[in-house]
Amino acid sequence: MYCNFKEHAAEYVKQAVREDDAGNYKKAFTLYMNALEYLRAHLKYEKHPKIKETITLKFAQYLRRAEEIQAILDAGGGEANLNRDAAAGSVRPKTKTSGGGEKDKEDPEQAKLKSALDSVIIKEKPNVRWSDIAGLESAKQALQEAVILPAKFPQFFTGKRQPWRAFLLYGPPGTGKSYLAKAVATEADSTFFSVSSSDLVSKWMGESEKLVASLFQMARDNAPSIIFIDEIDSLCGQRGEGNESEASRRIKTELLVQMQGVGNNDQKVLILAATNTPYALDQAIRRRFDKRIYIPLPDLKARQHIFKVHLGDTPHKLTEKDFEELAQKTDGFSGSDIAVCVKDVLFEPVRKTQDAKFFRKTSKGMWVPCEPTRRGAVNVSLEELDAQGHASKILPPPITRTDFDKVLARQKPTVSKADLKVHERFTQEFGEEG
Repeated sequence: MYCNFKEHAAEYVKQAVREDDAGNYKKAFTLYMNALEYLRAHLKYEKHPKIKETITLKFAQYLRRAEEIQAILDAGGGEANLNRDAAAGSVRPKTKTSGGGEKDKEDPEQAKLKSALDSVIIKEKPNVRWSDIAGLESAKQALQEAVILPAKFPQFFTGKRQPWRAFLLYGPPGTGKSYLAKAVATEADSTFFSVSSSDLVSKWMGESEKLVASLFQMARDNAPSIIFIDEIDSLCGQRGEGNESEASRRIKTELLVQMQGVGNNDQKVLILAATNTPYALDQAIRRRFDKRIYIPLPDLKARQHIFKVHLGDTPHKLTEKDFEELAQKTDGFSGSDIAVCVKDVLFEPVRKTQDAKFFRKTSKGMWVPCEPTRRGAVNVSLEELDAQGHASKILPPPITRTDFDKVLARQKPTVSKADLKVHERFTQEFGEEG
């Protein structure tokens, strides 16, 4: 299957290089992007490690050239018939001049590492606002002090008063740690790097720590910036454990050095990390975080808000009292549990519509399921209405409290009391409430 992908990619690359050499950058850019799509598909199916490595290097090479052409087009040089190498040189980062007066070219290895990390930069904001997050006022305030205030009011942070540089968000799964990071990415006017262990771990000896160093250097080059490391415990477990490899030790050491920021100006680089298992973290890594904030299960008021947020503008018949009672019934549920519950509830009206035997026609010409005793009820099924050409005029009924009760009767919380005790003990020893 992937042989076809490779052939298609090769053909697009051939055409792209031809247009690139001719200075037709708009056409070349489109062709390079088409080639990259086919190469991405090929990588998905390729099993041979050597071939996969070669394709990955080619992918990085064509991606860099596409980015260079994009920069030329953005600068208004789309129709200029420039020499290809000169054009590429005009958009590549410049380094300091050497003693002989010639400009050093960018280190190819460094360029390869940067290319590998390009996907971790969040280019589109996730559209999650502070107001979308229920509760967690202390955590939101601390993050705003670190991210929003320094950008808007730099005069507040002078002398010894400097913004927080490293946050650890910990707590049970599904409580909103990653959601908080999305809010930071949305609200902050900063470059946002979202990384996981898979982005920083390489099978090649010595490359993982180089990726870590390259990540922090990219953050400094694009400051103000934020590095979010999800599931940091998978990278920074306790040192000295029996199952720890040499490569794992080197990654932790490099991360410690970079977080310490020795010899670098990291005032405009914020590190944000999340974990479900804070005790698994190496103590030296734990110490590097200025703020260690516990993200607990949502309280009564927060659960009410979460129900409303996930229900959104979907038609429903719930009152404020219904939301209060739902919040009381879901004590011990995480934000993720409630989100799953609401998602299941959203399908209840669809299920009712599928099973309905009677429909009525509204004043607006729409068909809705109803009881057989309802005035205007017609004995007809969904399939029959569809066959009559009314598919686009069928509406599911609004969500009711009964729909929630039905779903909650079969759903259970995913966080145990034992898990909560572990996090509460860690908070007493090392953290603070969010």
